Amino acid sequence: MEYRHLGKHGIRVSEVCLGSWLTYGSATEEDVARSCIERAYDLGINFFDTANVYARGEAEKVVGKVLGQYPRHSYVLATKVYFPMGNGPNDRGLSRKHILEQCDASLKRLGVEYIDLYQAHRYDTSVPLAETLIAFDHLVKQGKILYYGVSEWSAGQIAHATDLTQLAGLSPIASNQPQYNMLQRQIEKAVMPLCGREGIGIINFSPLAQGLLTGKYKPGQPLPEGSRASDPKQNAFLNRGELDQQLLTQVQKLVPLAEQEGMSLSQLALAWCLRNPELSSVIIGASKPSQVEENVGAVGKKLSAETLEAIAQIIKDTHLTDD
Repeated sequence: MEYRHLGKHGIRVSEVCLGSWLTYGSATEEDVARSCIERAYDLGINFFDTANVYARGEAEKVVGKVLGQYPRHSYVLATKVYFPMGNGPNDRGLSRKHILEQCDASLKRLGVEYIDLYQAHRYDTSVPLAETLIAFDHLVKQGKILYYGVSEWSAGQIAHATDLTQLAGLSPIASNQPQYNMLQRQIEKAVMPLCGREGIGIINFSPLAQGLLTGKYKPGQPLPEGSRASDPKQNAFLNRGELDQQLLTQVQKLVPLAEQEGMSLSQLALAWCLRNPELSSVIIGASKPSQVEENVGAVGKKLSAETLEAIAQIIKDTHLTDD
């Protein structure tokens, strides 16, 4: 395993992070989740990402229970706050009240005394940004969290927040968790350069485009039974219940390039993401230990200039609109 700093900050995280969205606490049995987390830890992954809203707290419980067998200093634990956790008017968002209360609830579910990285799961337009930033700074000063970050914020929102933290002398934003992969590259125009300048580490989710960049979905063939794409709620690439055939054909053109590099398509996709110095880690999901093992195989891999140029030609028409 190789490790990178979280942006300009001293903490180091594994290049591959194991996430728990749509898996642990819901779709995956606890014993399977345990085997994946344990295998990840054995392979050197020290970075684990979850959120309070994943399975309404159950994912945090599973992740915390499994990681509880290891020394607390040996792993970096990240979770999030924003989405509704109840039916009350204050059970959602980024108000000071909700942030502080949900931090305590996450600490309890995770079974830890502090959270390494606490993230704003989305931007809250209904709450003054200063209130949100002060709440995170308060948790840092209390020692309940060590760092805080954001997820899916625009470049303008991140820039505004960065200006406020500097003017008010608040703890800085340490990370940004956007969606980023070969097929969704919106952050390259504004978000990625901004994070690079400000020393904000990027930890991107869906680096495999929700399974499309594994190559398991073939053009003209039915969706594999039990796959994520077979559930419209779990795949953003579904169009009227079907995957874009042109997109699937495009992905298949990447397979020979992966073979030339001695990689699987998944490893090629992860290495392509990690070529960016602004990235601190890529978040993977896994429902079996073998998937963790395969994805870790991308660590430290450097793609040749010829392969990068060939990839660029294949994916040149994918989503690259300004953020």
